[in-house]
Amino acid sequence: MNNQAGDFFEDLPLILAGPLLQHTEAKSVTVLVALQQSCQVELKVYATTNQGEGLGNCLLEGRRFSVALGKYLHVVAITAVSPVGDSLTNDGIYAYDLQFTCADQTLLTLEQALCSNRFPRVSISYFEHQKPTFVLPPDRLEDLHIIHASCRKPHGSGIDALPILDSLIASTVKEPRRRPHQLFLTGDQIYGDDVAAPFLWVASNLGDVLLGWEEQLPVGQGYCTPKELAPGERAQVATEEAGFTAGLHNKSAKVSSHLLSLGEYYAAYLLAWSPVCWPDAFPPGKWVSCDRQALKTWDQAVADLRQLMYTLGMVRRALANIPMYTIFDDHDVSDDWNLNQAWCLQVYSSPLGRRTVQNALLAYSVFQAWGNTPEQFAVVGQSGKKLLAAAESWSISAGTDVAAQEAIANYLGIPNCNPNTGIPNFVLEDGVFILERHPEALTWHYIIRSNCHEVIVLDTRTWRGYPADKKPIAPPMLLCPRAMREQLLQSLQKTADNQNFTTFVIAPTNVFGLQVIDWIHHWHLKHGKVFSTDVGDAWNVNFEALAKLLTTLCEQRKQVVILSGDIHYSCATRFSYGAIPQSSKQSVLVQLTASALKNEETLTRLIHTRLKQWLLPEKIRRWLGWNHPPKMLEVSAKNLQRRQALTNPEWHCVLEWIQRQPTQKFPSPVDMSTFVLLRNRTSYRSSWLQRFKFWQFPWFQDGREVVGLNNLASVHFELSTTSNCYQVIQDSYWFSLPLSTEIVYSRFATNLQPNQYLLDEFLIVGSK
Repeated sequence: MNNQAGDFFEDLPLILAGPLLQHTEAKSVTVLVALQQSCQVELKVYATTNQGEGLGNCLLEGRRFSVALGKYLHVVAITAVSPVGDSLTNDGIYAYDLQFTCADQTLLTLEQALCSNRFPRVSISYFEHQKPTFVLPPDRLEDLHIIHASCRKPHGSGIDALPILDSLIASTVKEPRRRPHQLFLTGDQIYGDDVAAPFLWVASNLGDVLLGWEEQLPVGQGYCTPKELAPGERAQVATEEAGFTAGLHNKSAKVSSHLLSLGEYYAAYLLAWSPVCWPDAFPPGKWVSCDRQALKTWDQAVADLRQLMYTLGMVRRALANIPMYTIFDDHDVSDDWNLNQAWCLQVYSSPLGRRTVQNALLAYSVFQAWGNTPEQFAVVGQSGKKLLAAAESWSISAGTDVAAQEAIANYLGIPNCNPNTGIPNFVLEDGVFILERHPEALTWHYIIRSNCHEVIVLDTRTWRGYPADKKPIAPPMLLCPRAMREQLLQSLQKTADNQNFTTFVIAPTNVFGLQVIDWIHHWHLKHGKVFSTDVGDAWNVNFEALAKLLTTLCEQRKQVVILSGDIHYSCATRFSYGAIPQSSKQSVLVQLTASALKNEETLTRLIHTRLKQWLLPEKIRRWLGWNHPPKMLEVSAKNLQRRQALTNPEWHCVLEWIQRQPTQKFPSPVDMSTFVLLRNRTSYRSSWLQRFKFWQFPWFQDGREVVGLNNLASVHFELSTTSNCYQVIQDSYWFSLPLSTEIVYSRFATNLQPNQYLLDEFLIVGSK
């Protein structure tokens, strides 16, 4: 591909990925595009008429030059604002348009920039005017519709659930109050580890072409280019040279095609969100390996990737028509990223480990963080603006500008290493170690607000607190004390007096999960096997941090909705909190989990059914808590009466799992041939699962605790006429088994108020 780069790109349109609608509010709209050549891009936002069908006056506009991240990769996030101070309203449908001025002064419209000989017809609109559209969040909570999801592995099993968003928008596109208002992707938008060999084959070749040069990766005492580290043959270098832990415990396949180079991480985003850069054909497996198992694995991965490619047009259209907000989790870099102090010591001490983390975070900054917080990348002197300049210099020098590389590391918050020991620097603060970072490092967490809700997006990866008095493998605080104050407490205090807000918190890793997983985590922790099951990524392994999180939320808000992902199943839990002695100080946390978009597994398919609730049903769990120091202790039903022996607990809480309602059909007709690749329609029907007749029964599939198949969640609220309180509802959309012939959804619904009966029962029984 390198020798024919010019010919390859001649066949492609100007726009390689996008447009992606990102940070959107009443006074500004940001759109990101990835281009194959340098351009000045102009963005205009229009009012519409006749329920979105006609274009009205231009209300917002902006222009910006693209940033040259490679010879054939130029990215820009343009923000449009009003020249006279106008604002968008939340009862209208708005459209936007882009115009491109190329280096030779050629002008291209959005339609022209989307099309080429290879892609003669591209539609990213739901209207005849062919402009993407969007709506703002409403004034009333009962009209708000939020989409969230996580964990989208390109070669993961099953049908990608993200294209369901396209159908959700299409079915409500003319209704501002019913149309989805915001999309939150809560982690693992791409996978740096657990990469299929065919995907790496594409990403490695594409990455070098995009950059126009081959990165010299520090390996051993010398350097290697990405092509010298072939797909399926990277396990040793990823584990022993880079120090990554995903391949430990006989899981070398997880890192055998690990992304390493900057070009590969850039390419992963283009391939995840756009069909443009995918090849027409993959090399046959027999060209890659003679091993029968490797051949089988290659062919299966190609089939799974082709299924992903088949629906990328729908993904692209959806992401152009809804504001998208994201936050990283570990796989956006590598499995176990910053899991504990041991991981940090091992990876950041390795030149290849440091370079890979830096490459992953730079790609994340460009394709995700820029759109989340465009102000960091817009103003001269801001860290994001400086990062883009350093990235441009790094690319112009073909990866030889040392000063640019050091600047990139500083702006990304990569810790420096001690020159004497070669290990990364930590700072001791509030009794925990935190990774040292440059004072100008980017801020990854952020807040989104509307007239009816606020969303606090947490960074639980780079502000961890590693216990100073325990072993390096000890579970960390996912938010160190300073981060807890800055990301959460101060944000909550700013709007404490505004009772019209409903508060959402994005926690990429779950606060509460299946109890059997808790048992497994604690067993592995006891035996020092923390990397096999991500021990330390769950909030409920470090009880001090969990207690601090819960009390911070519950003391500042009476109602909080937590959105999370990570665990490859969808579920809902309600956490009721009450002060001791009994008082009016009560709160409720409802956790809504949506995972995975494309990564269902045998285990998640099993817990999706009634088998899980028969064998290991989730029971009500109770805790007592203290504030100084933060601490909580689980109290079982058997010893509940003995809780008075515990010294002066200050609060108590109860966790209950919300049962999913019987499966319902998608509310509007959907052509399933647009979701399932023709060659896969028979294979899905004849999969090994179908050998068991009972598996085919919808009744058996209709488990009550989780959705374990690929899913996408929609969250909305209903105001109860009887209790005068809101009910929060999560509809988890998935593809029905056994034939994958339709989209269905499971509903989780619960009142957004504490379970008074369980709280009172806790106090009454405990006082006897």
